[in-house]
Amino acid sequence: MLLYIIFGLGTTAVNMIAYEVTYNRIGICNLISTIIAWVFAVVFAFITNKLFVFDSKSLAWEKVKYELVTFLTCRLITGIFDVIIMFVAVDMMDWNSLVWKFVSNVLVTVLNYIASKLVIFKK
Repeated sequence: MLLYIIFGLGTTAVNMIAYEVTYNRIGICNLISTIIAWVFAVVFAFITNKLFVFDSKSLAWEKVKYELVTFLTCRLITGIFDVIIMFVAVDMMDWNSLVWKFVSNVLVTVLNYIASKLVIFKK
């Protein structure tokens, strides 16, 4: 759990930085910035979750394929949740984008942990 929190903070940082750069610095629209940030965060999270958090060292193709497919499926579902939150909060309600990106990340991180523990990297 401690490693998930540490690497979850890292994943959140990757997500927040990618979003900040694309949305507030470059000026890409909110939804596209959210998706770009999601991609960066998912790549970081898969590698760190597989190797460090859930200690899944197997490189056997069938095992890696199962983990990757289930990981991407679960992350896609929570990624859609993230996009909906950001769309409603930022585009519809005109609330602070970084505050809501953080709130969304916290909610998504909890859901991702449950999926990772119970489905993806189960022993």
